[in-house]
Amino acid sequence: MSHYKIAPSILAADYANFETELKRLEETGVEYVHIDIMDGHFVPNISFGADVVAAMRPHSKLVFDCHLMVSNPENHIDSFARAGADIMTIHAEATVHIHGSLQKIKAAGMKAGVVINPGTPLAAIEHVLNLVDQVLIMTVNPGFGGQAYIPEMADKIAALVQMRQEKGLSFDIEVDGGIDDKTIASAKEAGANVFVAGSYLFKRDLQTGVNALRAVLND
Repeated sequence: MSHYKIAPSILAADYANFETELKRLEETGVEYVHIDIMDGHFVPNISFGADVVAAMRPHSKLVFDCHLMVSNPENHIDSFARAGADIMTIHAEATVHIHGSLQKIKAAGMKAGVVINPGTPLAAIEHVLNLVDQVLIMTVNPGFGGQAYIPEMADKIAALVQMRQEKGLSFDIEVDGGIDDKTIASAKEAGANVFVAGSYLFKRDLQTGVNALRAVLND
């Protein structure tokens, strides 16, 4: 099995039909569903919270990859664990307690991920890499779908790959923002292996879009 994973963002789906959308995603053979949680404070938009995740959970066996774009994410760890999140990924910029928060995520039974925005250096997370199962490199500024991929982030991905190797670690590297059948090649070549795609997939035939991404990953 390929170590590459496709994580469609449910933020770009039909909000009134999450059950149907989850079934459609499962039929495409993707590995994850990426769930963006936004609080209107850390980012301007508001999406949904743990209760919506809990409502979706009985309708899918996909990995629920929950990306919290919220201030003080440590306050929401227990609620997302109860809701059925498999991975909880939090922003280094959103808490002064990143180390302790990652420890609590793992203690709650979820995989732990850390995210950094395009303007945040890798040095901000270097000392917590031993705690994480996944690092998410934002390839757009967070909070809005449909933005263009920032090509300079490929250098950050490659630097993270080198840092991972030097530390002897084995976490996944995820990218989120502007991923389509063109930009995914840049992220893949830099060393990413989990790819979030929203607008690109849901604004066309879903299976066709997934197949196009998979073709690039398998090339």
